[in-house]
Amino acid sequence: MPRAKAYAAHTATTPLEPWTLERRNPGPHDVVIDIKYCGVCHSDLHMARGEWGNTTFPIVPGHEIVGYVTAVGGHVKKYKVGDKVGVGCLVDSCRECDPCKKGLEQFCYQGATFSYNSPERDGSGMTYGGYSQHIVTHEDFVLRIPDNLPLDAAAPLLCAGITTYSPLRHWKVGPGMKVAVLGLGGLGHMGVKLAVSMGAEVTMLSHSPWKKDDATRLGAHKFVLTSDEAQVKEAAGSFDFILDTVSAHHDYNFYLNMLKIDGTMVCVGVPPTPVPLSAFNLIFGRKSIGGSLIGGLPETQEMLDYCGEHNIVSDIEIIKMSEINEAYERMIKGDVKYRFVIDIASL
Repeated sequence: MPRAKAYAAHTATTPLEPWTLERRNPGPHDVVIDIKYCGVCHSDLHMARGEWGNTTFPIVPGHEIVGYVTAVGGHVKKYKVGDKVGVGCLVDSCRECDPCKKGLEQFCYQGATFSYNSPERDGSGMTYGGYSQHIVTHEDFVLRIPDNLPLDAAAPLLCAGITTYSPLRHWKVGPGMKVAVLGLGGLGHMGVKLAVSMGAEVTMLSHSPWKKDDATRLGAHKFVLTSDEAQVKEAAGSFDFILDTVSAHHDYNFYLNMLKIDGTMVCVGVPPTPVPLSAFNLIFGRKSIGGSLIGGLPETQEMLDYCGEHNIVSDIEIIKMSEINEAYERMIKGDVKYRFVIDIASL
């Protein structure tokens, strides 16, 4: 079995450190990818520190994986050696349930297989992610990266990009709509770029006044400082759609008041504890609150192609693999604009 250098967490309380893992031998439908860059998602930190209670150690995080094909199985038809490709959050699913047949593999009734910390479907062990030199993935779960997009800045599209693109598309965001993006981080900055590109009037909602300049630079048309009572009052009933990207605890009711009649707020951030919700804030205005989880393989490829057509990538800071533990601490403090990306050559 091929071996790969990696960085792994061995317990919830120890830092990530160098480790060597074994990948499976490529099967007839497998693609071997030499990983060049891997984005750092906040969920990597949660999983590495056991904060969601479902981590199997040792864990190798990373699901924003990009690189080049170095080998293909004998039956692979979609890719060839040298292709510029990526692997996102999913590496397998049952392929047989209704969601899978509809290209919604993230909602697989039997449980999707994620890029890391998931049991392999053949019972051979756990999946390991992109903080490593290479990965072996079934061709159906490999994605093509547009030629015009730089690999490093395209990496976060595999999670942050699709996580924001999918709800914007599903709720048909477009010209004539007033959209608010709540939270300007790894997800929020992609939400702004994508919603603007779709023709909506976009407002950034943030409690940090210094984020106004960045929101404007990213394309937002307006900014509402949510700690300013007068600005919040003026924003009441303003938006057709709110994309909530915040994973810290916050009051959904506060933001539902900013929706128009028939408006929708969609959550893609995951607060650590349940949030109380008043039915009155939905009833008065026929408002809705929903959620969205990444995207299936067809929609993720659609998103990548869309970003290629519109030259949309993430704002990134390149780090060495040895800097990952420091990067986690900086993420907790919000000290990143707006996505860390690991240069895997530093392994």
